[in-house]
Amino acid sequence: MFSSKSILITGGTGSFGKKYTKTLLERFKPKRLVIYSRDELKQFEMQQEYSAPCMRYFIGDVRDSDRLLQAMNGIDYVIHAAALKQVPAAEYNPMECIKTNIYGAENVIRSAIACNVEKVIALSTDKAANPINLYGASKLASDKLFVAANNMVGSSRTRFAVVRYGNVVGSRGSVVPFFKKLIAEGAEKLPITHTDMTRFWITLQQGVDFVLKDFERMHGGEIFVPKIPSIRITDLAEAYAPGMPIEVIGIRPGEKLHEIMCPADDSHLTLEFDDHFVLQPTIRFHGVNMDYAKNKLGETGEPVEQGFEYHSGNNDHFLSIKEIQEFDKLAEL
Repeated sequence: MFSSKSILITGGTGSFGKKYTKTLLERFKPKRLVIYSRDELKQFEMQQEYSAPCMRYFIGDVRDSDRLLQAMNGIDYVIHAAALKQVPAAEYNPMECIKTNIYGAENVIRSAIACNVEKVIALSTDKAANPINLYGASKLASDKLFVAANNMVGSSRTRFAVVRYGNVVGSRGSVVPFFKKLIAEGAEKLPITHTDMTRFWITLQQGVDFVLKDFERMHGGEIFVPKIPSIRITDLAEAYAPGMPIEVIGIRPGEKLHEIMCPADDSHLTLEFDDHFVLQPTIRFHGVNMDYAKNKLGETGEPVEQGFEYHSGNNDHFLSIKEIQEFDKLAEL
């Protein structure tokens, strides 16, 4: 699907963008692969690792609509991964979060339609479901923008979808590198925010593979949610530092005890497939009658029960301590 195509990744120098780039270059032969991000140092460092003839590096911010229009000229597929993601940072810098995560989403949408991009997938987060922090609220707004964008396309071929998933093992700024750093520095105890805390858990490669498949599955307007396991934060600490004492430091600004990916309030819109869920749009698109129960790959889904909620605290699959350690090895591949 991606061979001989032109692809652009916003926030392409981040953890996801680099893994997506690696996977595309290994499995396909893109015509052009554009890395769009605002940090020249990260681009320089990424160029040392990924310098295939199809690669292009664009310095630019998703807040800059003119630059996005330039970058998307001739592009077939867009992966929108750029975002301000740190929950406490968003609480302390709210307008910066809004400018990037909401206004930036609008710029991506307008540029994609103007450049007649074929498909756009925006990366979301479990924090966008029933949000209590600004990061989650801004990503919920972004999700709504990308879903509704399918009603703005007119005669354009452009279609938009969203992928929502949980914590990525070992991604930049996440708890795993933080724990590893403390352990390497000889810490005598590990700080955790709350002993009851749970999170959804996925490796970068699993996230990349899911997004790749969703480009093939999408009609436009869906929110795709993978079926993934949960972890308990106390088990995570034990997996990385067996026997080490923990110190409960309290929940950070805007943090939840548990995360949700399919809210109960959306259960009437939720379809269950073999390895994922789909949240159907809350709105109808003019002149289009999509059957989201059958995707473009021919996979079929069934409505979930009323009140169903996909919740990290009551997930039917929790990783054991040994499985968490195995996940860590997978994440390093």
